[in-house]
Amino acid sequence: MDEEPLEEWARRREERRAHSKGKLRAVPLTKGSHRGAHIEPDAPRLIEEWDGTQWVAVGLVDDLAAAKALLYPPQPVEEKPVEWDRPALGKGRGRHRKPSPADERDA
Repeated sequence: MDEEPLEEWARRREERRAHSKGKLRAVPLTKGSHRGAHIEPDAPRLIEEWDGTQWVAVGLVDDLAAAKALLYPPQPVEEKPVEWDRPALGKGRGRHRKPSPADERDA
């Protein structure tokens, strides 16, 4: 059996734990199991952050919409330039045009 050295396993474990630190989740403050976020959208939510070993409470929001706004902030919109450089189309009709006999001789 091919075993991995303990040092490599520890390094990978620390990388994985460091990557997951700071992740947020919203937990509804309702009775019963918390299976789906959509079940009670008007219920307040507890915002928790993973510190590497446990979930720590960091805030409270009013409802599901506020929790989503906090957990998934909108991405910045890229502005498209007003005019962009397009390649000039040569003679011909359509995208899949055949070269004319004169073009074949020049090449």
